[in-house]
Amino acid sequence: MPDTGGLVNGWREASLGDVLTLQRGFDLPARDRVDGPVPIVSSSGVTGWHDVAKAEPPGVVIGRYGSLGSVHWITEPYWPLNTSLWVKDFKGNDPRYLSYLMRTISIDGSSASAVPGVNRNHLHRLPVLVPSVDTQRRIAAVLSAIDELIEINVHRIDLLEGLAASLYHEWFVRFRFPGHEAMEFVDSVLGRIPAGWAPTRLCDLAALRYGKPLPAATRRPGPYPVVSSAGVVGEHDEAIVPAPGIVIGRKGNIGSVWWIDQPFFPIDTTYYVETSIPLGLMYWQLRDLAFIDSHAAVPGLSREQAYGLFVLAVDDSLATRFDAIHRVCFDSVEALRGQNRRLAVTRDLLLPRLVTGRLDLSEVDLGDLLTAELS
Repeated sequence: MPDTGGLVNGWREASLGDVLTLQRGFDLPARDRVDGPVPIVSSSGVTGWHDVAKAEPPGVVIGRYGSLGSVHWITEPYWPLNTSLWVKDFKGNDPRYLSYLMRTISIDGSSASAVPGVNRNHLHRLPVLVPSVDTQRRIAAVLSAIDELIEINVHRIDLLEGLAASLYHEWFVRFRFPGHEAMEFVDSVLGRIPAGWAPTRLCDLAALRYGKPLPAATRRPGPYPVVSSAGVVGEHDEAIVPAPGIVIGRKGNIGSVWWIDQPFFPIDTTYYVETSIPLGLMYWQLRDLAFIDSHAAVPGLSREQAYGLFVLAVDDSLATRFDAIHRVCFDSVEALRGQNRRLAVTRDLLLPRLVTGRLDLSEVDLGDLLTAELS
């Protein structure tokens, strides 16, 4: 059994099988899936959609193969895939609390199989500490309040990024910018464009610089993001590019485009961008380009191919005006992401202490806690 030292009152020792029943998910080959409103939940989360549900909410799904031990909270009818286990019976306990409890359980893959996996019977035998249902609900309320705020911020981030994307499309793709009614339009290799604007090779507007090698083993803790073709992948105590900046995937996620708000270290799977035009506009123009694999022996984005692509050189005042709006949106996005990082740290500190009885709820003032994290 877990160490019971320091427990608050009202907790009991049990096995996991005493508080819930796990069941293996169901097979559903891709050829048999029918597009619909039902999420298909695998060990890595929602991976597709179907028209029939196998389980009703609330749902807790645990990774059985693949992302071993990952825990997913489901609030709608769903199909748990056979790479997962799902909670068939909560046995009168609070489902949300049990979803948090499952996150604290160390789950190792069985060594008896060539493919590591989680054994349901083994999980059922694991010792846990369980409070009353009333305490379960109060603990879940504290933790879920933090998670819900993180979700709200994610939604706000999506809205802000969508606003900037929509404005870019409206002004520089549909050409419905302020004053467009009085503009003359002319033919070009990019189609009809406003007179005075010009299709220009990327090489004439920007330089793509190679990132530098920085193996994970040589990175030192620090405030600067390390950026690969997959985005931010770590941190370092040195930056080689000032903020803000744009990174393009050169190998791996070829042609991915990332906006970075802090001084950063782009590694050698990327290019970083140097340009004299407003950086916010360049970011969205790069996202619109058709970057392709070089088809060399080692797949990657050819700088020569990228340089040969056409970008629209636009009116300077309009570019500056758009860049200012982009910066407001993306500054807000970075602030929200910072809040989410702090909230996640707070939740992850509270989680193991609350669901194992090491911290009394009376010691947690959620209002003060969230105010501190959001300030």
